[in-house]
Amino acid sequence: MPKLGVEICGVKFKNPVIAASGTFGFGREFDALYDISVLGGISVKGLTLQKRLGNPPPRIAETKSGILNSVGLQNPGVDAFINEDLPWLKQKDLVVIANIAGSTVEDYVKMAEKLAPTAVDMLEMNISCPNVKESGVAFGVKPEKIFEVTKAVCGAARQPVIVKLSPNAADIAENARAAEEAGAQALSLINTLTGMVVDVYRKRPVLFNNFGGMSGAAVRPIALRMVYQAAHAVKIPVIGMGGITSGEDAAAFMLCGARAVMVGTQNFSDPMAMPKIVSELHRYLEKTGVVDVNDIVDALVMN
Repeated sequence: MPKLGVEICGVKFKNPVIAASGTFGFGREFDALYDISVLGGISVKGLTLQKRLGNPPPRIAETKSGILNSVGLQNPGVDAFINEDLPWLKQKDLVVIANIAGSTVEDYVKMAEKLAPTAVDMLEMNISCPNVKESGVAFGVKPEKIFEVTKAVCGAARQPVIVKLSPNAADIAENARAAEEAGAQALSLINTLTGMVVDVYRKRPVLFNNFGGMSGAAVRPIALRMVYQAAHAVKIPVIGMGGITSGEDAAAFMLCGARAVMVGTQNFSDPMAMPKIVSELHRYLEKTGVVDVNDIVDALVMN
């Protein structure tokens, strides 16, 4: 029987399939359909210092191979998460990753300090969401900004810090190295690509905020390329995501160098997607004669 367990920054996952932030809430709704303990982990809904209501609708627009979202980081705030959601999640047998977002470096540091004494297993810094900006520029675009905010958070955090990288960057490898040099213990990528959907009859963008983050199967080839480049630019572990719909998709990311994967948009079209992906990944290993999922990490043979 192939082994599915992986370890990232000393944190052990029973399998490498993790729920991506913003697509799984805090797990309660999906737990009504299946025991979420079958997953390796969950990166919870993006958290901010204070409660946020998010952007006005329309804030979701479907495309033929995915969705665009401009939700605006709607969440109950970090204190509500610590008091209400975290105790429930810790009853589940899975790794809990707190995804944090802010408008200033100080916001990120305060959140890391609040989460430091809690039972959260890891932190994931959302520095690449269109809503996460300082002086109008997203933190995740420029390497110097990535270095600044990552260094500050790593100085305040007790848990391993994952930096979530934006694909909307000139050089993904340069940004990956900036995060590593600042002290990040792991990377996750890719976050959504900036896009827009147009209503040709109204002659207006569909989304209230005009632009949104594109995710889903259409972004997978871009995500695979960027995960490969980032994984070969740094020595720290990489978690891959972007359009994963099957166990074979998950295997492709691991072959490109990812130690684990996150699944997001597919949860909307198929609420049972993640248990299926765990099973399909297991079958893929059996079919290819691999006894340990870690053996396929960075096993891609380039032409």
